[in-house]
Amino acid sequence: MQIREQLEAVVNQAIAAAIADGALALDEAPAAALERPRDPENGDWASTVAMRSAKLAHANPRDIAQAIVDHIPENDVVKSAEIAGPGFINFRLTDAALQGVVAAIREQRADYGRGTVAEGERKVNLEYISANPTGPMHIGHGRWAALGDSMARVMRHAGYDVYEEFYVNDHGTQMDVFGNSISVRYMQLLGHDVEMPEQCYGGAYVADIAQGIIDREGRAYEDMSEHDRMVAFREIGYREMLDDQRNLLERFGTTFDRWFSERDLYVEDSEGKSAVDRALEVMRERGYIFEAEDATWFRSTEFGDDKDRVLIKANGELTYFTSDMAYHYDKVCRGFDRLIDIWGADHHGYIKRCEAMMEAWGHPGMLEVVLGQLVNLLRDGEPVRMSKRTGEMVTFEELVDEVGVDATRYLMLSRSSDQPVDFDIEVAKKQDASNPVYYVQYAHARICSVLRKAADADASADELAAQIVPEGVDLTALTHESELALMRKMDDFTEMIALAARDRAPYRLTHYAQELASLFHQFYTNCHIIGEEPAVQNARLALADATRILLALTLGLLGVSAPERM
Repeated sequence: MQIREQLEAVVNQAIAAAIADGALALDEAPAAALERPRDPENGDWASTVAMRSAKLAHANPRDIAQAIVDHIPENDVVKSAEIAGPGFINFRLTDAALQGVVAAIREQRADYGRGTVAEGERKVNLEYISANPTGPMHIGHGRWAALGDSMARVMRHAGYDVYEEFYVNDHGTQMDVFGNSISVRYMQLLGHDVEMPEQCYGGAYVADIAQGIIDREGRAYEDMSEHDRMVAFREIGYREMLDDQRNLLERFGTTFDRWFSERDLYVEDSEGKSAVDRALEVMRERGYIFEAEDATWFRSTEFGDDKDRVLIKANGELTYFTSDMAYHYDKVCRGFDRLIDIWGADHHGYIKRCEAMMEAWGHPGMLEVVLGQLVNLLRDGEPVRMSKRTGEMVTFEELVDEVGVDATRYLMLSRSSDQPVDFDIEVAKKQDASNPVYYVQYAHARICSVLRKAADADASADELAAQIVPEGVDLTALTHESELALMRKMDDFTEMIALAARDRAPYRLTHYAQELASLFHQFYTNCHIIGEEPAVQNARLALADATRILLALTLGLLGVSAPERM
């Protein structure tokens, strides 16, 4: 049982006892209402139950608080309870309660802090990145890759059942433009005087794809019609881009349960109907589709949108929103409790029509959109505009090549998704305390070094810890303020995970990891470990080991490695 749960039980017993003997005039016991004090000087936890109960009890909140404090039963959690201000009850925890956190972490290991989520809220479809397969992924895609993957990890730890999905935008005119761009470059490389059309993909990668086709198959496509060559190169380029995306994301540690092809929405089933047909059919049955100006419209103004949205243009062409509607209807049919989409901030204006779409189907509030703000790429504080290698935009892959996966992920996750990230390449490459990921990883590696020194052996940290610090080690020696501060921060982990999952805010783990690492470094400076009397050394080794486990767990939920040597 977590400390908060133990403390809630104590407060609830005190409230019940106060009501039972008439000290509190309440018909039923209110909730304990625990929260963290803003100022640590006010204690470890505070209860606002007295102020919340004042009207019902027809009493002064401080008198209510006193009645509760007077009825606190004997327990191993509360060291002291003080009444402050208008009626706060501030609790300080016993050393034994904090020491129990160390034992719990070492016992539960990677399962520490796991939560549960109620049925009907648990099953989540998380869609993110969804880069068009017409070019390399940009830096923003890298941020969304880190954000989505870490969000999924954190939510799973909190008890959600998360299904990760990449939506492949492989249908529509942009794919034909891509194929034609490769075709033109192919013909140019073979010596033909062909100009690139105004609507094209002009990056150097297009010429690289064309050159690859020539290297493999020579002039095999030279005599084809423009249309047939475009179709052939569209499919070749599509496969190459998709493979590049898969490979880069796998290298980045980001995997998906499904890569959903937009094209699949247009495949007809045995009844001759596609997913798009069925989505339109259901929406029409519900009365939210109408015809006007030779086009087909969705009546989104019924749900607060500023205008109705075209689904099928007068020329018969389907809009992008039609695909999006069919895709989300497909998700609904798959039985998820909640749909979460991560989009770039430039798609903000698209949210209302999608919310209207969900409400029209009878699922208001089911769709949740997380907007990812842009990444400002810097080098020594100066903006980076172009890649030195290509003279074009710096791609996600180039960034990973230069600074590595760990630094890229950690810095992309260092701020809330609704805030821009200033990503300084030179800071990400530093191996000192100015680089936050290095600072946290170094704390983990330092603990592993301590374990090797204590055991006078070279093995994995898990093996060494099991050898030199058995699970039942006496922790009562852990009473130094640096030790208590470190254990208090460990106790924050479970609540932090639950809130980070609820708020879709994995950035909180980067802050937590840095605070935990800082408190460990302070403990390491103030409290000798090796060479102390056996009882103290063993207790401190256990505390260091628990810190190591929690650092590795936190980094793992961010998708960042926890090296044992640096």
